[in-house]
Amino acid sequence: MAQEAPIQDTKQVKELPSEEKEELDQAAREGQTVVAGGTGGKSLDAQVRLAEGRHKGGESRKQQMGTEGYQQMGRKGGLSTMDKSGQERMEEEGIPIDESKYKTKS
Repeated sequence: MAQEAPIQDTKQVKELPSEEKEELDQAAREGQTVVAGGTGGKSLDAQVRLAEGRHKGGESRKQQMGTEGYQQMGRKGGLSTMDKSGQERMEEEGIPIDESKYKTKS
C-alpha cells in the first residue's frame, strides 16, 4: 500500500472494511502515521485512541480558557522557532499578545 495522507476523522476508521483496516494496521506497525494526530501509535487502534485523546485535550483547554484566550496562546506558540521562544520573538518584534486572555477561567 502506498503512503497516503493520514485519515483526518477517526470516525471514518470505524466505517472502513476490515481488509482496509488490516492494511492500515500493518502500515502503523511499520511506523507510518495513518491517522492524523495518532503519531507515535504502534497500531491503527493506538493511533485512533491517541488522536481522539489529543482532540479532547485541546477542546478541554479551549473550554477552560475561552476561544479568544486559546487563539492568543496559539499565536504566541506559532512565533517560536528552533532558537527562540514565542515570548522572545514577541518581545523583539513588538508583536502584541494579550496574555491575560489565556489564564484559566476557573
